[in-house]
Amino acid sequence: MPSRENESPRERHEGRRFLRTTGQHAAIEADGLIDGAYVLRIGDAEQSHVNLAEPAEIFYEYLRRIGHVVDLAAPRGQAIAALHLGAGALTLARYIEATRPGSEQHAVELERELLDFVLQKLPMPDGTRLETHIGDAREVLAELLSELQFDVVILDIFSGPEAPAHIACQEFYEEAAARLRPDGVLIVNVGDEAALTLVRSQVAAMRRAMPDVAAFAESGMFAGRYPGNIILVGTRWPWPSGWTTELLARGPHPAAVLSGVELDRISR
Repeated sequence: MPSRENESPRERHEGRRFLRTTGQHAAIEADGLIDGAYVLRIGDAEQSHVNLAEPAEIFYEYLRRIGHVVDLAAPRGQAIAALHLGAGALTLARYIEATRPGSEQHAVELERELLDFVLQKLPMPDGTRLETHIGDAREVLAELLSELQFDVVILDIFSGPEAPAHIACQEFYEEAAARLRPDGVLIVNVGDEAALTLVRSQVAAMRRAMPDVAAFAESGMFAGRYPGNIILVGTRWPWPSGWTTELLARGPHPAAVLSGVELDRISR
């Protein structure tokens, strides 16, 4: 059998793993268009994209939008404390390490086999300060992380109109907000259908839990034309108008940011 040193990049990074919790197979495959990039699939669905060669380059639009919000959470290049609820292929953890070296990060994933598989096939850069936790996001938040405070908490669990009721609620957002430093932000990716039923309920829940909330997405998403992702951002202070300007400039385009009375039309 060839030694690991003699393996090609594809042999080193590609593979398949059975996930016992969901009964599905996960696969990591090379991106045929971008050198040094890999795609994580779970079942038949693309779940994550990782560019090992350029981890600051994010392929998926909704993850780029989250990255732009993280960029505003602290001065450029400053190390932060970040919590990822839903690890996936750790795309955002890689982004934070690339743009804010020395950041202290925690990642929570329900599926142990998935996290082990990702870290084996797509290891984090040397020197990354990342602690991983296996379990339900709300339980880990309460039990393991109760003494920690974060600049950014990122929730990337919702993938459709059905969402875990114990997470898609005001009480969970209150608990997550309690883990934020005074100037910290809560970032929630909500994947939803065109009717935006889940988005509307989560805007309402976050508004009851936090002083202010804004929504950031491709502009057509707010018209309810098609399914997709909307990024909700909760802050512990009034939403800064300058952040709207920055996020609209950074895109991806076309982009829209709703806050204040503008957000009322998709809340309930």
